[in-house]
Amino acid sequence: DLKMPVPQVASNFVGSVNRITLGATSSDGGTRSKVVTVGGAKNVVFGGSVEDIGEKPLIAMDVLDTAAQNWPQVLAECFSDVMDSPANWAIKCVEEFGADLLCIKFDGIDPDEGNKSADDAVAVTKSVLKAVGVPLVLWGSGINEKDNEVMPKVSEAAKGENCLIGTVTEGNYKSLTAIALADGHSLITEAPLDINIAKQVNILVSDMGFPLERVVT
Repeated sequence: DLKMPVPQVASNFVGSVNRITLGATSSDGGTRSKVVTVGGAKNVVFGGSVEDIGEKPLIAMDVLDTAAQNWPQVLAECFSDVMDSPANWAIKCVEEFGADLLCIKFDGIDPDEGNKSADDAVAVTKSVLKAVGVPLVLWGSGINEKDNEVMPKVSEAAKGENCLIGTVTEGNYKSLTAIALADGHSLITEAPLDINIAKQVNILVSDMGFPLERVVT
């Protein structure tokens, strides 16, 4: 019998991935039925000791603010009965598919994808918060001008719920950081795979007084 050697990974890391808790129950001033904690790894993926793995992986699912366009038929069929209702879409993700948290993607506010208003985005946010009790990720359109207009109102609608808001870039970091500070949310910072550029976005956020312990990159 040929026995494959077990690869050994040196456990000489001194740092670790931050742990971050998302969601706020009534005792924390929110309305979520549960909170979730992610992060905490002290080793490389599939390497090192089991004790250094950190929190277990969670399942997050997308809920779009508008009916999905150009999805593969096999995927669209799974959600065809709820695409006209983000609240029902959220319920299906949680109750049928077991999602641990949900990401509301505001694709519909993109000027080229419907140009929906801030009022529409707020209504979607409130309806999903009412429909399910899992923590939320609030994901903008990626168009800085529109996100700077809409996401502050979305953030306010979810104030106190400790959502994860994004994505923060050099073009919108001021507005998104300010609303996360004001409304008690955490942030997703976005950067290309260049460590120096990635660090720069985090530095800009930190310089505004936002704690890096509440940042996911």
